[in-house]
Amino acid sequence: MTDLRRHAPPAEPTKAKKNGWWAGSKRWVKYWYLRVMRQNSSPKQLASALALGMFIGALPIIPLQSVIVVALAFFFKLNKLAAWMATNYSNVITMGPFYYFLFHVGKVVVPFEGVTLDLNKLEMMQLIESGWDLYIVMFTGGLVFGIPATILTYFISLFSIRVYRKRRAIRMLRKNTGA
Repeated sequence: MTDLRRHAPPAEPTKAKKNGWWAGSKRWVKYWYLRVMRQNSSPKQLASALALGMFIGALPIIPLQSVIVVALAFFFKLNKLAAWMATNYSNVITMGPFYYFLFHVGKVVVPFEGVTLDLNKLEMMQLIESGWDLYIVMFTGGLVFGIPATILTYFISLFSIRVYRKRRAIRMLRKNTGA
């Protein structure tokens, strides 16, 4: 008896399989974008939380980012989820290139002699053990990058949140009035 499956044409790949991880990534980003936008906070509070997360994310403190940003969001009465989400651009996957970037930005501002970055030692304690000069250079790079990024994040997110909520309110009004 012949196995018919062996002679059958290959199945048409589904759209998710065609796009692979990219489709899943877009879906994941959209999910968290909508989750943040629909938070029950004022636009100013959400924008402030996102800006706080952007600032904390710029500092070379990866094992402590989540704890610090949630504690500060709690202290300043900001949205904890939005603040935490905004720190996620700097993570274990992006740590190598991001810390390399912070090192070079910091080295321009704080020109310590003989300071080098070993990309195999990127954990916070390893950076400190490599010398306070290195950690100060990277921390300074984080501040130089983080301050303007924080300001931009606040104003761009405030504008985006207001536009999103206005459009959503119009859609909901149209839906409820049957127009």
